[in-house]
Amino acid sequence: MTAEALPAAAARARPSRFARFRRWVRSDPRAVLSIGYLVLLLAFALGAPLIAPYSPIEQNVAKILAPPSWEHWLGTDDLGRDVLSRLIWGAPNSLYASLLAVTVAIVLGVPIGLFIGYIGGWVDQAFSRLIDALLSFPFIVLAIAVTGALGIGLTNAMLSVGFAFAPFLARLVRAQTLVVKNALYVDAARGFGASTFHIIWRHIVPNAIQPVIVQVTLMLAIALLAEASLSFLSLGVQPPAASWGGMLARAYNYIEIAPEQMYTPGIAILLTALAFNALGESMRVALDPTMKRR
Repeated sequence: MTAEALPAAAARARPSRFARFRRWVRSDPRAVLSIGYLVLLLAFALGAPLIAPYSPIEQNVAKILAPPSWEHWLGTDDLGRDVLSRLIWGAPNSLYASLLAVTVAIVLGVPIGLFIGYIGGWVDQAFSRLIDALLSFPFIVLAIAVTGALGIGLTNAMLSVGFAFAPFLARLVRAQTLVVKNALYVDAARGFGASTFHIIWRHIVPNAIQPVIVQVTLMLAIALLAEASLSFLSLGVQPPAASWGGMLARAYNYIEIAPEQMYTPGIAILLTALAFNALGESMRVALDPTMKRR
């Protein structure tokens, strides 16, 4: 085989990204279950207008707190609204809330972590002390404070959660950048005259992003719980819009006479958070060579 043919042969022997993804999914049942559940949830969220049997805000005072029946599979709430329809319509709000919060955290936290980790010196020390100060507050308390400043509403609530998440990602990316920037291939690129942007984008980001990917999946689960908590406190989704956290808040008032009202939104939040956590744990094992050998 000629020297020119070696790179082509190596490229053919290297499995494609789809093949690696399929191998990972087949090797871990947690990935299959979590991805399957999340895809099904996304389908329900996108097809809510077609799937939901009733309007999520349609009231029927003649059927207040009705038990499950063939007409209303999961019963009705304290205003006679169909619980199943509100559960389906709550999925888009919950997914939107999680994605918005994590996106804000990535946009703010990742660049800051890359910058302070690569620059180092007094800049790193100053920003690190600021990050430590922000991390000393429970993130939900910080989110409530920011929500109070921005105003009540789902978007503002999840923007505040994203602000609270950003220091976590910034510290993680900073730590990874400190390790990668001293690698030999980075020194070689610097010796060949590569620009700072080139070194960060082509060498540091690809090698520091794996822990961030895993952390993002875990943050999606935490953001979902944060949305439920803020909606429970009437700081998130506002009535009459459907929200899993809002459904829990209303059901809590009738826990003694209709405890089943809390089961459906609670189970939906639990299963979705478990799916995100299982996906993150599976990705952590798949991306860590030492874990795969174990």
